[in-house]
Amino acid sequence: MASVVLRDDFDAVSVRRLARDADDADQARRLLAIAAVYEGMSRSDAARIGGMDRQTLRDWAHRFNAEGAAGLINRPAPGNPRRLTPEQEAELDGIVEAGPAAAGLGHLARWRCADLKLLIAERWGVVYHERTIGKLLDRLDFSHITTRPRHYRQDKDALEAFKKTSRKGSRRSVQSSPSARP
Repeated sequence: MASVVLRDDFDAVSVRRLARDADDADQARRLLAIAAVYEGMSRSDAARIGGMDRQTLRDWAHRFNAEGAAGLINRPAPGNPRRLTPEQEAELDGIVEAGPAAAGLGHLARWRCADLKLLIAERWGVVYHERTIGKLLDRLDFSHITTRPRHYRQDKDALEAFKKTSRKGSRRSVQSSPSARP
């Protein structure tokens, strides 16, 4: 069985030294498997040392040949691309900030994820799940705080008259209280 072909500018001792100095445990494990290949060990035995399959060792060896020891560190996954462009997200930010009445939805007191889902689908043809709308709003720095609902026929004068007011303190309680200490 053919061994893995590795770069000429490293040897087993230098790769083991890199493994010793590595901060990432996975990188050190991969470096030790590659050092075993430099020592002439078979690919299956070297892969067993690294706790991986032969094919996986081959893939890491290709990354090591291309990028050196830095290529053996796990990379974060890129994730799905965003479905709204930055311009569309900026426009959505303005729409949410202005409120539903400014968007022609005067019957709504506040934005809900379901309403924004429909608005985004109508305006840009992008269909999101309601939970994803919440994540999008979070990314746009909107909090989940909602306005307190208010009835449209509410009488402000009646509300002020209904509010409880506290009585002023009596003179006796003020005189009998201990003086403040400095």
